[in-house]
Amino acid sequence: MLTAIHPKLPMRDKAATKDFYLDKLGFQPLGSTDYEGYLMIQKDQVQIHFFEFKELNPLENYGQVYIRTDRIEELYHMALDKNLNLPTDGHLHTKPWGQKEFSLLDPDHNLLTFGQNM
Repeated sequence: MLTAIHPKLPMRDKAATKDFYLDKLGFQPLGSTDYEGYLMIQKDQVQIHFFEFKELNPLENYGQVYIRTDRIEELYHMALDKNLNLPTDGHLHTKPWGQKEFSLLDPDHNLLTFGQNM
């Protein structure tokens, strides 16, 4: 039986990734061990793992994660207040499939899409 999924995304700079997810998005470190070249974070029931990829070209990164929420408006306004990198098509709107969504890019251009069922 499958019980959870924890996506692994590339990161060029662990300190920059940590700063973005912990300080800007409110995630917490997962576990007490600091692994070289690897980062694990968690917020509520969502875990994301990162592996070091120093040669990553952010403009060629297609890493993506879809995160469901029950507070889409709150998250969206937080992203705007913190001046996070929302792509042109990433602003909050309702999709034809009944999800209200917005997207943002992390420092390595991993695309985070947040969605709430309408």
